[in-house]
Amino acid sequence: KLLAENKIEEAKKLKEEIVALQEKFDIAKELYEEEKAQIENKEPLKSIVQVKENEIEAFVNHIRTKFRNVMSEGSGTDGGYTVPQDIQTKINELRQSKDALQNLITVEPVTTLSGSRVFKKRSQQTGFVEVPEGGVITEKATPQFTVLTYNVKKYAGFFRVTNELLKDSTEAIVNTLTRWIGDESRVTRNKLILSILGTKAKTAIAGADDIKVALNVQLDPVFRYTSSIITNQDGFNWLDTLKDAEGRYLLQPSVSSPTGKQLFGVPIVMVSNKDLPSDTTSGTKAPIIIGDLKEGIVMFDRQEVEVMSSNVAMDAFQTDVTLWRAIEREDVKMRDDEAFIFGQVTLS
Repeated sequence: KLLAENKIEEAKKLKEEIVALQEKFDIAKELYEEEKAQIENKEPLKSIVQVKENEIEAFVNHIRTKFRNVMSEGSGTDGGYTVPQDIQTKINELRQSKDALQNLITVEPVTTLSGSRVFKKRSQQTGFVEVPEGGVITEKATPQFTVLTYNVKKYAGFFRVTNELLKDSTEAIVNTLTRWIGDESRVTRNKLILSILGTKAKTAIAGADDIKVALNVQLDPVFRYTSSIITNQDGFNWLDTLKDAEGRYLLQPSVSSPTGKQLFGVPIVMVSNKDLPSDTTSGTKAPIIIGDLKEGIVMFDRQEVEVMSSNVAMDAFQTDVTLWRAIEREDVKMRDDEAFIFGQVTLS
């Protein structure tokens, strides 16, 4: 029918699909005959499908044998082994299961060590001007752009495990690795994000009216409906005790907010004091971050974790332990410092 309608390309694709289906059928049929032969105690047909070595088992075996697979990237050379995708997925899940600030920002996967992104600058356009007949048309300013460059950096650490653990099951080794890497990675990324947040000028918050001013005036309206109020335990407790003139609490229930609370229709997000600490340099000042951090901050994530083990480095041989070292690469940048307000409320 396709040929009759002169749809040559569609006919070719359909033919390719038919050929692929036939090949799948042939493979399935041969595997069926092989299994049937084994059941009947006959000589099995040689399978045309080669069983792939289990990647996780292979990875753990490399750890047990103290692999040293040299990997070169950029100007440095590091020994290591990139963890399999299944383990990488578990690390990502563990990394995000606790208070991970990366969940609040934009995370952009990258495949190179460095690069750049171009953004149009936000500016107030003045519009056209009236021109009399025969008059000279004035030149208008063209859009301006800014280039955001990134250069992923290496972050690493190591820890000790007993050699008895390496004799344990594959599952036990993988669980130990993922717990350690996942939590260390989460804390590392939290610190990088906090360092970028710390470059933002602080705005004093004395009461609910100051939060309204931030939402209504200080933030561009484009961020009004994508904003959140992000705080720690200290700040949430302060917000949760705000009352109106009638003595009614200001925070309202919310089915979409992570904390189940909202203020002026804006969801409240609470982070542990350990991961978003209050400023205690002069009294206690809790963070009240108002705005859209996904527009404000971006992380360029290399999305690779390399692991290396050694039972002879440092004092590992003497103490009968194995050292595990993990390396990951990322960079965090301020994308738009007008997308959020870093407020602080003084508690004491």
